[in-house]
Amino acid sequence: MQRPSATQYLFTYGTLQETEVQLGVFSRVLQGEEAILNGYIISNEKVADRYPTIAVSNDSSKTLTGKIYILSPEELIKADAYEGEAYKRIQVVLASGEKAWAYIAK
Repeated sequence: MQRPSATQYLFTYGTLQETEVQLGVFSRVLQGEEAILNGYIISNEKVADRYPTIAVSNDSSKTLTGKIYILSPEELIKADAYEGEAYKRIQVVLASGEKAWAYIAK
């Protein structure tokens, strides 16, 4: 799919895939596509003992399936606020070669 370049791409693997969360954070339901992130896994450690986070895997052949969403810069700031102080946003390169933002635990 051809994507516009003046937007932000967000790779998600947890609650940001939920319709109710998207409506609360972005006031709309996001249309996403499945995406694969190589070299990462869902961590055994959870933020606040509840929420998932990702970690670099010791096994580079590991992959993590999630969704990629197209956001405006303003929506990305809303996602930052939703994730709060427990997460930080990093740039990752998906298996497709596309760059996207993703959240990991601080």
